[in-house]
Amino acid sequence: MSGLTLTRRSALAGIAAGLAAPALGSGRSDAHLIAGAYASEGGVGLYPLTYADDRGWTIGTANAGIADASFAVRSRAGRWYCVDEADNWVGVYAPDWSRIALTVSGGAAPCHLALDPAERRLAVANYSSGTVALFRLDAQGRPEGTQMLLHHGIGPDRARQAGPHAHWVGFTADGRWLHSVDLGADAIFATPIDPATGQAGPTVTAWTAPPGTGPRHMAHHPSLPRAYLVSELSNQLFTLTAEPDGRFTTLGAQSIRPADARGPAYGAHIAVDTAGRRLYVSVRGDNRIAVFALDERGTPTLLQHIQSGGNWPRHFLLLERERHLLVANERSGNVAVFDLMADGRLRATTASAALPGVVFLARA
Repeated sequence: MSGLTLTRRSALAGIAAGLAAPALGSGRSDAHLIAGAYASEGGVGLYPLTYADDRGWTIGTANAGIADASFAVRSRAGRWYCVDEADNWVGVYAPDWSRIALTVSGGAAPCHLALDPAERRLAVANYSSGTVALFRLDAQGRPEGTQMLLHHGIGPDRARQAGPHAHWVGFTADGRWLHSVDLGADAIFATPIDPATGQAGPTVTAWTAPPGTGPRHMAHHPSLPRAYLVSELSNQLFTLTAEPDGRFTTLGAQSIRPADARGPAYGAHIAVDTAGRRLYVSVRGDNRIAVFALDERGTPTLLQHIQSGGNWPRHFLLLERERHLLVANERSGNVAVFDLMADGRLRATTASAALPGVVFLARA
């Protein structure tokens, strides 16, 4: 934890001070964002942010009613689905952030969620309970029925893997499979989804990680049958082949840390650019972003390690149109801005906004 204990007023004052970031030059279009933050580290709700090269940061009033939002997704209709990790809720919000619905998450410590391609189902990963809730959505996007998917398994790290810990969920592009990444069970699970009814079938193990790996997040290649998994405990990047039956096979594994790195570190977030040419991973402890090139077969090669601009980079956001990457540094309580270079490498800037306990960023 960062040790910050701020009131709402002092937190916003600190943020305002951080907004006087240097402009970055060309005045391209504004990036309208949201940022989630942990209340235990000084966050006061869900923050609306705007970033522009020629004006730096501006910030709206934090929505204190949406606390501990460690992840959120938006539907094509503009509705938002947010987890409340501390209180085990999932909230549904209209584009103006008025609340449509609030429901229990189906477990403890919800940390990730995903909509299916038809936006008729919402999956929620509950970390502490090792469960996944699959909600049926009505025409207004409100949850109206739930199927509970249970994970099973343990790992050798008994402090972190004494039971299952669901950490990521995602649907295949055809909506026929729901995958869930489990840190405690050292596995990716796959659940078939009936295309006619939307009902979930029996969950099976789609991929088994080496013991003690601690799988955390996964990203798919935009055009190849490839998936990339970052592990939290072993700090590795796994390249996987996505099989037609919902399973994965391992193509390769490599470290996400520099060869001379020392001390504890924990892989966090992963993203692939829209062209399928570059892959980015954040590493807490090392406080770095690792950049990989992807060749025509989707094979990654390390391009760069760069400091994250703060402490504990839990999440980051690629802004390809604006040519930036923004990093949410949780423990230092700041969002750092990097220039996204033509070859995919990152260049640090002096632009940074203070935002206590920031753990998540998304384009609004």
